[in-house]
Amino acid sequence: MENTGIQALLIVLGFILLVIAIIVLSFFGLWFQARLSGVKISIVNLVGMKLRKVAPTVIVQAMIMSTKAGLQLSPSQLEAHYLAGGNVTAVVKALIAANKAGILLNFSKATAIDLAGRNVLEAVRTSVNPKVIDCPSPDSGKTKVEAVAGDGIQLKAKARVTVRANIDQLIGGATEETIIARVGEGVVTTIGSSKSHKNVLENPDIITKRVLEKGLDSGTAFEILSIDIADIDVGRNIGSELQAAQAEADKKVAQANAEKRRAMAVAQEQEMKARIEENRAKVVLAESKIPEAIAEAFKQGNLGIMDYYKMNNIKSDTDLRDSISKWTEKKDDDGEK
Repeated sequence: MENTGIQALLIVLGFILLVIAIIVLSFFGLWFQARLSGVKISIVNLVGMKLRKVAPTVIVQAMIMSTKAGLQLSPSQLEAHYLAGGNVTAVVKALIAANKAGILLNFSKATAIDLAGRNVLEAVRTSVNPKVIDCPSPDSGKTKVEAVAGDGIQLKAKARVTVRANIDQLIGGATEETIIARVGEGVVTTIGSSKSHKNVLENPDIITKRVLEKGLDSGTAFEILSIDIADIDVGRNIGSELQAAQAEADKKVAQANAEKRRAMAVAQEQEMKARIEENRAKVVLAESKIPEAIAEAFKQGNLGIMDYYKMNNIKSDTDLRDSISKWTEKKDDDGEK
């Protein structure tokens, strides 16, 4: 019984030693690389990283880079940033680049910039080597900023903005899109305030001077070093087009008013014709009562038969004179023709 218990114990110990040997061998290469690079880290720490779901290779490589660059970073700092979802390699490379360039950047600020979603390594590179931003951005689909001068001439300008990253403003600072929008607004304002487009064409630098005076990099993650007008072209004559459009609109209004007056005149003419016909009807109605009045005069003895004949003779004579007069006028007209 005792021999059986001893054998079982030896088997368990052998299994444990085998597991330990496998673990040591799996991390030995990484540990040995760290020791050769001057990084003091134990295999136990590497195993602990694996258990904490931290990639030991990433931490060791970061430690090696920082140690060779003369930076003092602890494994716990790198592990904490890794567990927070940060890019440990980018942060260490950014710290090395900042240290070599003489830029003040500590580990706390670098990790904060990285966790804020900014590319901290790119920011350091931009701080050392300024970048050029096109305004307007090619991604917007526009090639130039369009504005109209005081004389109504359209100008199309393209600006190039040289910026340098502002490390202190990377957290919470506005991005490149804000810089592009502000510069574009400044170009439009400067051209619009110019009395003549010729002034802008002769002195394009007035755009850059006025734009720089506004401090467009305030509150952004960049510092504007210079603004250069790369190209400027003359576009359409917007003022003339607006005047032509206004003249056409005035013409249509005048035509509408004239048509309105013509319609009113036609309506008034028709109304007058209706009144004439109405008056003629009244005359006919009045004339229809004459025989009745004559008959009544006969009854009353106010009109005799000779008086009636005389009245008819006068009427016939009058009609004859009217006929002769009309015939004479017609003959004269035919003779002139």
